[in-house]
Amino acid sequence: MALLVLGIVVFLGMHLVRVVAPGFRASIIERQGKGTWMGLYAVISLIGLGLIIYGFGEARATTGMLYNPPVFLKHIALLLMLIAFICLAAGFLPAGRIAVAVKHPQILSIKIWALAHLLANGETSSVLLFGSFLAWAVVMRISLKRRQRAGELVLPVFRSSSYDLLAVVIGVVAYGLFIWKLHELLIGAAPIVMG
Repeated sequence: MALLVLGIVVFLGMHLVRVVAPGFRASIIERQGKGTWMGLYAVISLIGLGLIIYGFGEARATTGMLYNPPVFLKHIALLLMLIAFICLAAGFLPAGRIAVAVKHPQILSIKIWALAHLLANGETSSVLLFGSFLAWAVVMRISLKRRQRAGELVLPVFRSSSYDLLAVVIGVVAYGLFIWKLHELLIGAAPIVMG
């Protein structure tokens, strides 16, 4: 469990630097350049992600259950994940109505992903992992609202509804692939037990 906690602290800590220590980030960019900052950011984030992946696998084998979710919550989680995939796709495309309406579709996607997994998983390690990501996403959304009010951040500007259709197609295909095999291959657990 210690490696999982360390990974969460490293990964999410790096993703919170702009929120909790903007001066530190700005000073590194000023002295070393933005490329150095982005390289440091990437390396530390990858280390944190590696620790999370390894630590979660290790913790799942040793931690107990905090709660046993009823089956209907797993069905709700599956539906929420479809929405999360569509929001995630919308965040990588030029702005359609989805991106304009939700303002920060990638952050919303992470919130939905974390909530869905909290509904479907009651193991201590899962609650720690997904609860941490949900809390991080909430903090990031608040920070982004503040930056937008301060004029530091420009919200997405609508380009075309065709990007919404593309986000739905990409989201549904990615969701289908994850349900079919990718989740089991990458995570080691099938979201739906077939046959």
